[in-house]
Amino acid sequence: MNDDIHPEGSGAEHDHGALGDAEYAQFMELAAEEGFDIEEVEGAIEAAGHGPLPVLAVVGRPNVGKSTLVNRIIGRREAVVEDKPGVTRDRVTYEAEWAGRRFKVVDTGGWEQDVLGIDASVAAQAEYAIEAADAVVFVVDAKVGATDTDEAVVRLLRKAGKPVVLCANKVDGPSGEADAAALWSLGLGEPYPVSALHGRGTGDMLDQVLEALPEAPEQTFGGGVGGPRRIALIGRPNVGKSSLLNKVAGEERVVVNELAGTTRDPVDELIELGGVTWKFVDTAGIRKRVHLQQGADYYASLRTAAAVEKAEVAVILIDASESISVQDQRIVTMAVEAGRAIVLAFNKWDTLDEERRYYLEREIETELGQVAWAPRVNVSARTGRHMEKLVPAIETALAGWETRIPTGRLNAFLGELVAAHPHPIRGGKQPRILFGTQAGTKPPRFVLFATGFIEAGYRRFIERRLREEFGFEGTPIHISVRVREKRGAKKK
Repeated sequence: MNDDIHPEGSGAEHDHGALGDAEYAQFMELAAEEGFDIEEVEGAIEAAGHGPLPVLAVVGRPNVGKSTLVNRIIGRREAVVEDKPGVTRDRVTYEAEWAGRRFKVVDTGGWEQDVLGIDASVAAQAEYAIEAADAVVFVVDAKVGATDTDEAVVRLLRKAGKPVVLCANKVDGPSGEADAAALWSLGLGEPYPVSALHGRGTGDMLDQVLEALPEAPEQTFGGGVGGPRRIALIGRPNVGKSSLLNKVAGEERVVVNELAGTTRDPVDELIELGGVTWKFVDTAGIRKRVHLQQGADYYASLRTAAAVEKAEVAVILIDASESISVQDQRIVTMAVEAGRAIVLAFNKWDTLDEERRYYLEREIETELGQVAWAPRVNVSARTGRHMEKLVPAIETALAGWETRIPTGRLNAFLGELVAAHPHPIRGGKQPRILFGTQAGTKPPRFVLFATGFIEAGYRRFIERRLREEFGFEGTPIHISVRVREKRGAKKK
């Protein structure tokens, strides 16, 4: 059934997204026949076919206006803003566009003061956030000036070696320009005077951001022939990540030592499994800190996100002896949104009795239904049970992640699907999918061209049928829809 489906890298042309020259020409002819604007179609394919978008991290100490600036950059009020530190806790990612270029903005947020001191918490937050970023906007309150905490973040930024744009925020008028100029003392180059609240100066700052961000980020994983594939072993604290990695490695590795939560220079580990060398991205377990229970969860999410950004496959470890937690679900969602191949590994399987196994299966159905397509292995890091199943599951997920369906085969499938199960009629209209293409892989990204808005439920139906027909085991699928404008419709 799948003879003409091939993983990327198997000899197909990859110009025009994932389409070869001949396939691209045929596709554009089809688009013209259906009355689509050619530039619009090209833009849709380019937008869907790109690799990961460049990542811009917004960092700084609490209450300097980071979330307000993020809202200004993305052009809508999504990040929660309140006039006190500590409102933003989760690492939140938004998609933004400036001057025709798209990128991701990560709002790292400030964090409330605690017994460890604000310098320590902000430094840790900034360190983990910039690890996965291509460039950084460092926000400083120009009215307050550079503080000792700001100086500590500057040291982290220099150590990271990422391009930095210095944003002097809260400059509401010409009288504040002198305050902004004083921030030259930080040694990060020109401070850009900005009022995130009123929008003053944000355009000049974003122009500089585009200079700092790469046009298209390098694919650092899976690039070289025979190079080791990159695996992130992730999960909430105390689920057995360290034990599992030591078990598969066959020895104690530094990557999971007791200093895991404080590692500043992660070292990836090369481990041979199943006759193949894999590179395990350092996801050292996060220790719970005595005076910072909530903070441990926050740092865990930051570090997990950084590890996932560097990996191709996320092996998500879940403690089978405990109920699936909200944090487990957040980590799964993080990996899905990052577009990584996914394997679910349920640890401590040897400790489960029949009753717990029954209830665990029910929990998996209800709490992890969004990743029902992910390969699953039931393991024991303590005894080594079923460790031999880990590599096949990883290989299955990678194969799904790299799979591409030729446009002709996809459109034959879509034609049959739409004929048998048309979109529901809404408001007296019945939108119809005209044609589509797979614009990219890693993960598979599809663009569908339609006569009207396609509901989320119908998109999920299409995704489910794509999986039934073509596999895609272990990988998220991204589906975007472009609607034909009335003025471009083909006249009959």
